[in-house]
This record gives sequence, C-alpha cells and structure tokens, in this order.
Amino acid sequence: MSTRNTESEELSALLNFLIKLGLKEFYPNKLNLRSLFEVNKNSIDEKAVLSVEEIPWCFLRKLFKINAQCRSSVQSSIRPEENIEEIDDLFDEDLYTADDSTDDKVNPLDLIVALFLCADSFLQQEMALKMSMCQFSLPLLLPRGHKSQCTLMLWALRDIVKEWCPHDMSQSRGFVEDNIIQANIPFYSFVRLKNSSLSKSQFLNHVLSSGQQNCNIFIHRDVEGGAVKREIANGLVEVCWYLPSGGENLDIFPEPIAFANLRGDIHDSLTQFNFLFQVSTATFVFLDSVEENEHKILSSLQDVKSKLFLVVNRKGGNAREEMMSVKRLVDELGLPKNRVKVKDQRLNVAEFSRNLCEVIKTSLIDVKDTISIVNMVGKALDLGLSVDESKTDAQRKAAEEIMDGIGVRSIPHYKKQHLILQGANWKRLSKLEKEECRLKKSGDSGLEDYKCELQEEKLQIRREQQNYNASKGMKSFIKCLSTSDKEKRDVFLKWMKLKFNTHSRGKLSVLRNKFKEQCRKKDVKLIAELDQALVDSSLGTEHYMREMGLIYEFSTNSSTTADEISHLPGLAAEMLLDGYPLELLDGDASNVPERWVTDVLMELHKKVGQRSRLLVLTVLGVQSTGKSTLLNTMFGVQFPVSSGRCTRGAFILFLKVGEDLKSELNCDFIVLIDTEGLKSPDLAQLEDSYEHDNQLATFVIGLSDATIINIAMENAAEMKDVLQIAVHAFLRMKEIGKKPVCHFVHQNVSSVSAHAKTMTERKHLLDQLNEMTQIAAEMEKKPSIKEFTDVLDYDMDKNNWNIPGLWHGTPPMAPVNTGYSEAVAHFKKNLLQTVKRDPCNEVSQIPEFLEWMRNLWKAVKYENFIFSFRNTLVAHAYDNLCKEFNQWEWEFRREILTWQTQAEVEILNADNESEGETWNRLVGRKKSEVSQKIKDQETIMREKLYDYYKMTGKRVNLIEKYKVDFLNSVKALADEIKHSVWAKLDCVLERKISSKKAQDIQREYRGVIEQKVMKLLGDCKESTPLTEEELTQEFEKMWAEATVNVSGPKEQDIAACVLKQLRKNLFNRNVNEELQNIRDLKEIGTGPFKTKHEHVDSVVQKLYHLCGGPLQSFADSIIESCTRFVLDKVKTNADYEDSFTKDLLEKIDKSLKQGFIHHKTNIHFEIDLKLHICGIASREFVKMHRRFLSDNNPHTQLEKYKTQYLSDFLDLYKNQDHCQRKANHFVQSCIKPAVEQFICRSLGVDIVDDILTSSHSAEYSSRTIFQYNIQKELLLNEDFKSFVSYTANYEIYVKDWIFQHILQKMSADKTLCKLKNNNLQVIDKKISEAIDRAAKEEDGGLLPDNKESITKLISNMRKYLIKDILVSVEAEKAALFQIQSSCHSFISCLKISMKDLKDQLEEEFSNSDDITETLNKLPIKPQDELFKRVFGCGQQCPFCYAPCEAGGTEHKQHHAAIHRPQGLGRVKCLSSRRLVNSLCTTDVHSDREFRNSDTKGEWHPYKDYTDYYPDWIIPPDPTIEASDYWKYVLVQYNDRFAEEYKVKPAEVPEAWKRLTKEQALKGLTDAFNMKNMYDTKL
Repeated sequence: MSTRNTESEELSALLNFLIKLGLKEFYPNKLNLRSLFEVNKNSIDEKAVLSVEEIPWCFLRKLFKINAQCRSSVQSSIRPEENIEEIDDLFDEDLYTADDSTDDKVNPLDLIVALFLCADSFLQQEMALKMSMCQFSLPLLLPRGHKSQCTLMLWALRDIVKEWCPHDMSQSRGFVEDNIIQANIPFYSFVRLKNSSLSKSQFLNHVLSSGQQNCNIFIHRDVEGGAVKREIANGLVEVCWYLPSGGENLDIFPEPIAFANLRGDIHDSLTQFNFLFQVSTATFVFLDSVEENEHKILSSLQDVKSKLFLVVNRKGGNAREEMMSVKRLVDELGLPKNRVKVKDQRLNVAEFSRNLCEVIKTSLIDVKDTISIVNMVGKALDLGLSVDESKTDAQRKAAEEIMDGIGVRSIPHYKKQHLILQGANWKRLSKLEKEECRLKKSGDSGLEDYKCELQEEKLQIRREQQNYNASKGMKSFIKCLSTSDKEKRDVFLKWMKLKFNTHSRGKLSVLRNKFKEQCRKKDVKLIAELDQALVDSSLGTEHYMREMGLIYEFSTNSSTTADEISHLPGLAAEMLLDGYPLELLDGDASNVPERWVTDVLMELHKKVGQRSRLLVLTVLGVQSTGKSTLLNTMFGVQFPVSSGRCTRGAFILFLKVGEDLKSELNCDFIVLIDTEGLKSPDLAQLEDSYEHDNQLATFVIGLSDATIINIAMENAAEMKDVLQIAVHAFLRMKEIGKKPVCHFVHQNVSSVSAHAKTMTERKHLLDQLNEMTQIAAEMEKKPSIKEFTDVLDYDMDKNNWNIPGLWHGTPPMAPVNTGYSEAVAHFKKNLLQTVKRDPCNEVSQIPEFLEWMRNLWKAVKYENFIFSFRNTLVAHAYDNLCKEFNQWEWEFRREILTWQTQAEVEILNADNESEGETWNRLVGRKKSEVSQKIKDQETIMREKLYDYYKMTGKRVNLIEKYKVDFLNSVKALADEIKHSVWAKLDCVLERKISSKKAQDIQREYRGVIEQKVMKLLGDCKESTPLTEEELTQEFEKMWAEATVNVSGPKEQDIAACVLKQLRKNLFNRNVNEELQNIRDLKEIGTGPFKTKHEHVDSVVQKLYHLCGGPLQSFADSIIESCTRFVLDKVKTNADYEDSFTKDLLEKIDKSLKQGFIHHKTNIHFEIDLKLHICGIASREFVKMHRRFLSDNNPHTQLEKYKTQYLSDFLDLYKNQDHCQRKANHFVQSCIKPAVEQFICRSLGVDIVDDILTSSHSAEYSSRTIFQYNIQKELLLNEDFKSFVSYTANYEIYVKDWIFQHILQKMSADKTLCKLKNNNLQVIDKKISEAIDRAAKEEDGGLLPDNKESITKLISNMRKYLIKDILVSVEAEKAALFQIQSSCHSFISCLKISMKDLKDQLEEEFSNSDDITETLNKLPIKPQDELFKRVFGCGQQCPFCYAPCEAGGTEHKQHHAAIHRPQGLGRVKCLSSRRLVNSLCTTDVHSDREFRNSDTKGEWHPYKDYTDYYPDWIIPPDPTIEASDYWKYVLVQYNDRFAEEYKVKPAEVPEAWKRLTKEQALKGLTDAFNMKNMYDTKL
C-alpha cells in the first residue's frame, strides 16, 4: 500500500474519531484554555457522562481539578438497551461480541491524542502539567494528524518543573529543581514487536511504583477502557520520569531516569522507533518471536550491544520455535546474555518486574553519556520529525534579548537600573503615604506643616518617577505584549517566564538554603537581610508587568507619551480576560497602584459591555500550606506554586461565569484573590511582620465575598496567629457593614471518620476563635462583641472542611490523591451555594468594587481601622437611606399636620353653648384619635424601613448597623410629634375658652345693639316719613348712645405669667431662694448678657473664661436664637399663651444640654441666662397681648358691623328686598375670613411640598447635601460675615438661609400666588358642595322656601364644613340680622356672592407682594419644617464645632463629612493667643494630646478621644485635599477672624497659601462625594 493511501486512511480515521467525540470543530489546535476556565454547572456539579461527545469535556474538567480518576471518565454511562435487558443465557457468545462492537467506548490513549491534536499550545502545556501532577505518562511524540508529521512535544513539556533528591545529595538534605526537559538524565525506551503478548505498560507501572501503591502511570489493557481497540494512538510515544526522594529504602533507582513507551508495533512506527533508539540510553524490546521484517529492522540498528535489551515471553505451544527465532537474532547481533530477559510462565508480573528493575539498575552503572529532551531536537529534525517549539522561535529570541540585557549583572543590580519605577522611590512613596495617615514621626513641628512636608516629598518623588524613561528591555517587553496576535503575545510571555525561572532558580535556591540555616540559628538581623535578598533577587514576568503598570501610574497627559501608554490598561484588561492574573497589591512595596488598577478594570468593564457583576473569593493561611494549589484545584487555574517564599502581595484572576449560572450566582465573573502566606514562622520575629499581615488580611477579606482560611494540620501552632489576624479583619468588616462568608479548610485530614473525630478539634477551634474575638474586640474598642458568632454567621459543622493530603504517597513519585480533588470539588460546590443563598451578599460591578477597594486601602493605611474607614459606597448607601428617611418623615409630619389643622378647626367650631367639660371630652377624643393615627404612621414608617433593607441594589448590607439608629429615630419622631400635637390641642382648648369669653361679651353688646335698632325702627315707622339722611342721623345718634359704655376684658399681667412658667421650669433644681427676690421681669434683660466666673465650676473653664473663652459667644448665640423664636411667635395675630414660654424654656434647656459638652456650665449660668431671655420675651409677649386686646376689643368689633346694621335698618324701614346685599354681607364678613384662614393654615404644608418636589428638592434631600450646598454658596458669595455667622451661630444661619431660599422660591413665577389659588380652588369647591348639600332636607328634598329655612341652611353648612373653615358665630348673627328673604333666593344670591369672592381673592393674591408678612403669619411655618428636616440632632464636633450630619435624630454616633481648622471654632493657643490651625481629622490619628474641661485640664491622647467623646466618630480626611475648603477660608479671612474673635491670626503652612478658590471647591465636592451631582464653574 502506498504512503499516500496510508496517510489518507490515517487522516480519515482521525477525522472520524474527532467527529465521534464532537471535537472536529476544534481541529487542529483550536481548543484554548479560556474556554475551560469558565465556571458553569458542569464545572461545579460533575454528572455522569451520557454521550460520547461529553467524554472529552468530562476528562478535561477532572484533569484540571487534578483528579487522577479523569482517565476513568472515557466511557459513556449509557449502554444499548439490549444490554440492559435481563440476560437469559450467561454463555451467549453473541452478547459479548455485541458489547465489544458498541460505538460508545473510547480508549483513553485515543482521547488524549485527540485532545492534544485539538488543543492549542497553551492548553497542551497545561494538560501536560496537570497530567504530570497526576503521575500520568505524557506525549513525547504525537502521531501524525492532517498534513503534519509526527511531532516532538518539546513546547508542551516546557513548563514542567520537578524536584528530586539523588542519593549523592541525601546526606546534605539538598535537592535538585529543574525543568524536566532540560535535565540530563538516562533515557530508557520501551517498544514492542506486534506479536508480543506481554504488556510493557503494565510492567513499566510495576517497575516505577515498586515500594509505593501500584500506580497506573501508563495506560494498559487492564485499566478501564484500556482494552478498547486504539483508533489513532498507535505511534504515540509517551514519557514519564522516575525521580528519587533521597530515601535509600524508598527509592527504586538512586538517580532520575526518563522512561519512554512507544504505542503499537515498531514496524508501523519506524521513524519513532529510530528516534527513540538513537536518543535512548537503552531500548527494551518486548517480543514473543522475531519475524523476518522485524529481524531486518533490529539487525540494521547501530550500537545494539550497548543499547538493546530484549524482553521475551516464553509461552506454551510454539514456544520452542519462537525462542529459536529470538536466539537467531541474538546470535546475529552478538547480544550478551544479560541483554536478554526471558519471562517464564512460572514468574508473575511482580516478580518479573523486579528482575527488570535490577537489569535497569545494573545498566545505570555503565551509563556515561546522557541527553536532555531539549537536546533531542537535532535528532528529531534529522529523522523528519517536526518540533512543536519551532513555531515559537521569534518570541523565544525576543525573550532572550531581554534576558541578554541582564548579562553578568546580579538581579538586584539589574532591577535598580532597568526596573526603576518599582525601586526605592516607589517603596518610599508607600511609606510616605502611610506616614501621612499615621503621623508618627512629626516631632515638634506642627502637624499641618508636617503633612505639607510629606505632601511635598510625595510630589517630588512623583516628579522623579515621571521623568524616568523606560529601559530598552522594558520597551521591548511592552512592544511584544502590544502585538495584535494573541498567540504570539502568550508565547512571548511563556518564554519570558521560562527563561526567568531558569535564570533565577539556582540563585534563589542558594539564598533559600542560607535563609533556612539562619532561621535555625534565630539570627533576626540576618533573617531580615536574607528575606530582603530573596525579594531583590526574584525576577519574573510579574516584575515587568508591575513596571508596565507603574509607567502608566506615573504617566502624565503630555502628547509625547499619551499615545505610547494610553493603550496599556486595555492591553492588561485583555490579558485579564484571557486568564492572566493582575497584581492588585505590590507585596514588595506594600502599595496599590490605584490609577493603574482602576483603569485596567474599567477597561475590562467596557470590554464586557458593562456587565461585570463580581463574586470575589480569597484564600488566607500560613505560607506554603497549599493556598494556591487549593485555588488551582477548585477552579483549574494557574496561580504559581513553588516551595519557599511564594506569592508576594495579592493577585486577582477573573473567571467568566457561564450563562447557566449567571442568574443563580448573580454574577458575571468570579474573581479569585491569591495572597502571600500570613505569619511566616521564619519572619514572625521581624518588626513589621504582624502589621504587614494585618494589612494584607484586612485588605483581601474586605474585598472578598467569601474567605477561605486555610489551615494545615502540621502548622497548627502557627494557626493561632493567623486566626487572630483573620478575626481582626472580620471584626473590621462587620463594623463597616461588610458580611463576608468564611470557611475553614483543614488540610491533610484524611481519615474516613475525620469529620466525626475532629469534633473536639472543631470545638477547640471555636474556643480559639472566641478567644481571638475577645482580644480583637478589646483592641478595636468593641467590648460588646464577645464571641466569633457575634462577628459573622459561623456554624461549627457547615463552615469547616476536611481536605486530605495532596499527595498519595511520598513525593516526588507520589500521584495526586484522588480524595483531595474530590474533597475540594465538594467544598467548591458548597461554597458557591453558600455565597449564592446569602441575601446580604450584594454583588458589586467593577466600578463599585474599585470604589470599595480605594477606600479600603485608604483605611488600611491607618492603624485605627474602624475609625479610619471612609468608604464612598457606604456614604452613598447611607445618604440614599437618609434621603428616603427624610421623605418618609415629611410624609408622616404632613399627614399629622393636616389632621391637626382639621382638628383645631373642629374644636374651635364646637358649640359655644356647651359646657367646658364637653370641650375637654372633645379634646380628649382628639388626643386618642391622633395617638392611634401616629401609631399607625409609625408602623407604616417602620415597615418602609424594613422593606428598604430588603431591597437589592441599595447596598443595604453596608449600612446594616445603622438600622437600629433609624428605628429609634422613628420612635423618637413619633414621640416628638405626639408631644407637639397634644400641646397644640391643649393650646386650642385654651384659645376656645378665651374666645368664648370674648364672644360672650360681644353677644351681650350685639343683643343690646339689635334691640336698639329694632326699637328705633319701630319709632321711625310710627313717626312721619323720614328721608334716608334723617334715618341715618337717627341711627348714628342711637349707635353712639348704645356703644358709649362698651368695654373689653382686662389686660393680664403677662410678665407674671412668664415668671410663673420659669419658676415651674426650675422647680426641682433647688433654686427657689435665687428666684424669691425676682418680683418683676420688666427690667431684666434690657442690657447685654455678661458671663461670669461663677457660671462655671471647673478651674480649667475659669481659666478659659479669663482668657476670653467661647462661653460668652455660646450665651450670645442662645440669646439670639431664642429672641428670634419669640419674635416669630409675636408676629402672628394670636394672643399670648403660656405654651409659648414653656416652648421657649424647652428650647433653652436643649441648647444648654448640647453645649454642656463644650462649656460645662452650672446652675448659676442657667438661671441668669433664663432670666435674661425671659425678660426679653416678657416685654415682647406684653406687646403681643395688648395688640390682641386692641384688635379684639368689643367696641372695635361692633364698629365693624355698624355699616351693616345701618343698611339693614334702612332696608327694613323701606321694606326693600335686601337678599343679595345680605348674601354679600354674609360672604364678606363670615366666609371670606374663614377662607383666608383655611388658605393660611394649608399654605405652610403646601410650600414645603412645593420645595421638596421642585428642582431644589435635592438641596433638602439629606443633611449631607444640604451642608454641601450651604458651604458651596458661602464660598461663591465670599461674604466674611456669613462665614462668621455659619461657624459661630450655625442654627440661626441655617434658619435665615432657609427663609431666604423660601422667599426666592415663592417669588419666582408667582409661586406663592399659585399655591394660594390652588387652596382657594379646593375650599371654594368644598363650600359650593356644602351649599348644595345644606339646601336639602335629610330625606333629599329641598328646604322650605321661607326665611326660617335660612338658619337651617347655615347650620347645615357649618356641619359639613366643621373640619375645614371656622365661621364666626357673632359675624353670622350680625350678617343675617332680620333677614326677610326666602331661602331659595338667598341660596342663589349666596352662590353669586361666592363667585364674586373667588374673583376678588384671586385679584388680591395676584396683587399681593409681601411674601415675608405672609410667611410670618402662617401657623405652620415652612422654614421650621424644612429646618427640622436638615438640622438634625444639632450636635457639634467637640474640637472644631462642625455640625453633625448623621441621619435621623437617635443615631448612636455623630459624624461630619468635613471638619475645619479648630481656630474657626474660636479655639486658640492659650500661650500665644493665636487661632489654632490644626484639623481634628489630623489630630485624632496622630500622637498629639489635648486638654480641656472634660479632661479636667489633664493631657489626653487625641487617638483616644473616644474616652471622652464616645458618640463622635472622626475619621481622617479621605485625601489631603478634602479639607482644602476650610484651609482656603482660614487663609483668606485669617486676620478678620482674629479681629472678630479678639485674638492673633493663625500661623498657616505655606502650602495652604497656594490654594485657589477652584481647589477649595473641588475639595468640598470630593469630601461630600458630589462629583456626579453638581458641575460648578467658578
């Protein structure tokens, strides 16, 4: 048969086989690694193979999990139906024949060949690596595929590194570590003639696993699938290595040996056989007999005497004839007897294998020349074989060029010259950033000056870094990476890795040996030096990738460099998607290149169409305990694994999630974080070891959704330190709202009953965790946390996993333990299910992940982590909740205010003829009604809060700890509203009683007037007819006589009432004697209030007072605030009520309570201040009372009706129809005032609603945003007095600001007029409907058309409008006096008058422009409601007096987004009398101290400020620029502030003087996280 036909048949067989396996589309070399990294259901839950097409994928998945059972997955679980049927005849030969012919079986060798033919070069390498770990033989020569020759798989085997210990090194405990294909070791080949009945593979397995449990390194006929006829694997040459462990009793051979195995008959694979014979130390030919063709092949070989061994199987039957054919060959070749081994039937496989073993051992003695696989290339090419590596020559040369740049220089020297950016400057920058946070070395210089020095040095380093040019090697590296051909890029990177590993392997092993020696000697100094030497001498692709990142990190936007580097993030993002890790944390410098990492991940975010939900997993544990191996096994990835000091810092790897799992896991990618080992026992003695580990653990646990704590049982002693570090990190995460899942993996626990037996150990672990938790909680100042379960959900059974040892036997010849792979797979499945079902785990997209990372790293740089954590994601989540809460609060208040308004009208409308007890009962009912309504609204608000915490997309897990605060605020709000409404109802009752007294007087005088009018009418009708003028004169005369003695109620002693309320307020304070002498308030409070020494008890406070302390300004601010409160009260038309004084005193008490933290005032100060304010108030309340008496004087009221009575008198005299006039009188005197009151009562709520739904609503949406807007406006207006008002009297400034804002809003587009008209429409409609209803009887019929029905009509209208308008009874009686009209006519006239009234009021509203007066007279003041919304608890920072911005009122801790230089809060240095320039956000993280009255004059560390102010949280500024706003303000107005406060100006750092207005605004915007909300141009 011709060669062409043979090739055609081979190709046909190959393609048919690939079609059978479903691999045709991947041939040749189209299957890549990326497709296998995807996390899908198949990768988590391995199911039985149901079709032949599933076999390759099942094999690869198991192989990548280093499951040694992967070769057993080559058979489909489905059998033809006829085989499942009941077997009638066990001896039916056809049954077995049929079974053999089924097409659902695959020989494992065929599968491996097919996969290697379809895999690209990188998948081939990874398959070879995993197969090597499983102790499988590997393809050395791959049989021909389509249009290709038999290939030497040099590249596929390049990545395999092995360790072994030859016997000549066992005494020194040394070992050899090398790329196995570069090792010069003996090479033994095993081939067979087609008639051989011995299984050479089986014998090889016995030879190689003697002393260990028999391992099927080579597939043979007795393994599963091994007996299936091979279709494409003949001609395959496999290779494996025997590697000694150094134990003479354990090792089979004293040195390493390579074993090659040719599959199939040598006659069919002559090229492979010739190659093997030429490169081999010895070749073993298995045969039964020698036929003519085989005789020719073997006799044509050269050097057979030294290389050829024959292994003959002597069988029964034709054994003699067969042995003779062998003898003829032996004689012809002249082979010595010891070169022929005959297996007698009496010898079993094990015994004969032992004989073969001895033959090999003996032959090793004579071996002089060895060859590495690398050096076989020449022979292969000579024989016409192809070499897979030949395609990579260009990339190899590029890598070698970079390597040549190193030359004879040492690695540390090379790195200093060519990888400059990651050198000393980068490390120094990292230290400076940490020092900027910790301020430990400030010495005697001012903190703000010291921070500026650090900032200047940082800028200088950055400038230096920016000026460095990339080295030639670095440019070549970037150029090779930037190719559009991904395969070339990947090959280049692989060559770089291989070259660097080879270059550094020897040097690092020497350093490691020295390191171990010093560790035994415990020389701490030398240990530190050697550890640094190991770091400095390490060089790999990761260092070049790091340098590339830093080139970008320090790049500027200049046009010369922009094009060169702008593509780098996109390049790195592509590599991430292709399965390369990205360095997140540089472990050498302990720093994060934030700009680089951010831009790389944002590029990735763009590349995946902004669908980048992440699930982040990390492993922590002692170094060299198999963390990377665990991740590699779980997900089939390639984190580097080696002995000694491994991964430095943290690397992230992205794994795509399959479509079938995306919705279940709620993520698009699983991100793996691989870290360096914690608490290296050798480095534990070093000074910064613990701090470094703490930072790393906090950082990666903070980034992760699930953390695996890896514990190796042999390292149990070191476990305690790891636990303490991990518990610290978990505790910190709990405090900031992150709830990671945690699992403990116990490695090297292999017993079947391990889980039951380790119950005691698990209990012990929990005890240790509890102990560590208590220690950590004490260190983090969280005494309420006692147990590990207080920190996170932990179940002793469900969160602990036992994983058996990785190796099944003694390395290096031990295969991977199948139990390891199975246990890890089971753990992976449960881990992902745990993360999936945890409702608290809200998955981040890349932008949120980056935001979290930046803030987390910032926090890690501070030692006091919990108080240093400022995360914008947390801030946004908190602010969003505050916005919602404020909205719910207003809805609550609006509901009750609306009810309250109606209840007031209803009470005032109560029948005046009723007894006072009836009114009391009515108010009691209203109180019960509103209490239930408040309770209902409280429940609704609580449910809204609970529902909010169940929502997704709101990151509620980050603000879980604030839930209780907000729930408490709901309760406090309900209590506050109830207290306010009840007090208001009591006031209304008082008003009702006082108004009844006034109305009784009016009724009495009205009765007299009406009698006089009727008498005059009778007299005039009886006399001669009079003209209208004469009638008018008679009426005037009568009116003057009737009203001459009308008088109103007496004026009350208001000052006495105020004093009485003051005495009640101070009743239980033992101050009666001091108040005894106060008889009158009239002369008190007429001059300025002066603070005295007697107003404070503390010696320190007295000293501050002597030096012009802030007590006087505190008193002045209370007086000004209370004076405004009083003036607001007296602006209304109401009479004085005792509740005004009660409210005023409550306000003073609240201010004193808030100010006590700063001023420590005593009872004398309280009495003097209250007397002063009550004196001012009493004089204003007297004026108010007199004005009310004047306005409501009976004589004045009667005068209002005079014209009306005159008209009635004239019409009655003339018997004229006065229906329309009466209707007009009724509408003008009764309905119009009532309508105006209705609008006035409704307007306050409507104004608030309008502002909160307008374009200005954002300004009031939360306290944080409100603060931002106020401070921004202050900066833009540049008004010094406003700054003084804001800093010195914040409450008054805010109220004024809100009032002015309302004025502006109401003036724009006649908004106030529109709101009035809206209310006019509402009440007009109600009155119209009430008239229509009132005109009917209860049965629906019209009222009788007589004048008596008019009274019924008005009574009905009152009933229907009882909650809406208050119609004066006296005005109604006067208006309807002696009405003579019929009811129906009156109704018609009434409707006409109502239309006229509506037109009249609309015109009045349109022409009215005094918005201030309108606002001042509103019973519900919108400025007060908005003030409640944004003012909050009113607490101020104990150091700089910045106002608290926390949501709700019942928060446990106060906080402000931006603090100020303390001098702006009037704080001065006592010795120099200069304003203090330091920021409390800096001080509380320094080693500085403070003293004040709280510390009783003793110095106290700022760091421990919570000892005195536990309810304040003062984190550091997120950036040095965050406080630029107030630095700029202090610099601009330094002298003026000093003049205002009568002190000397602050000494400010030079750097502050260079700040611009633009920088100040940017600092403000950044500090409040308003980057996307406002775009302001100055």
